[in-house]
Amino acid sequence: MENLMQNRLKKLLDYNPKTGVFRWKISRRGNCKFGDVAGTINSNGYRVIGIDSKRYYASRLAWLFMEGYLPEYEIDHENRVEDDNKWKNIRHVSRQCNLRNRGRQRNNTSGVTGVFWAKPKKKWRAQIAISDKMKHLGYFKVFKDAVLARWQAEVDNNWPGCNDHTDAFIYLNNEKQI
Repeated sequence: MENLMQNRLKKLLDYNPKTGVFRWKISRRGNCKFGDVAGTINSNGYRVIGIDSKRYYASRLAWLFMEGYLPEYEIDHENRVEDDNKWKNIRHVSRQCNLRNRGRQRNNTSGVTGVFWAKPKKKWRAQIAISDKMKHLGYFKVFKDAVLARWQAEVDNNWPGCNDHTDAFIYLNNEKQI
């Protein structure tokens, strides 16, 4: 099956870049009428829209609508809200960059991703994942030093280009360290 083209998309749907909402420009069989919000939310929280017997993520359709092509890589929601498809909130990024813009894991107790208390050493441990490999950054007596090590590793690996509001950045900014 051929990829969806921008002109076909624009015949079927209207996209509001300020709200991120797609609306049908035609009435379809069933319960879809002209002006209805298009698509449904899937189990992961993303809006998906069916066109010509194929399902598309609304964020990818927004890219096609605005830029004229389906993105080669991933679409990242900068604010981490899966159904917020406002044009200013989405960006075309690599898989690695998209993974860097994830929220803190539920089991995190330190409040900073990549920094945790290492019981055997009785110190804070800092680490970072680079290209799916965990890199140990050191053990630290002081929490702030572990966070600084994490932030420096983020800077060294160009994380601010993908996520400039990491837990480490926010903590250090609040502490007036950066």
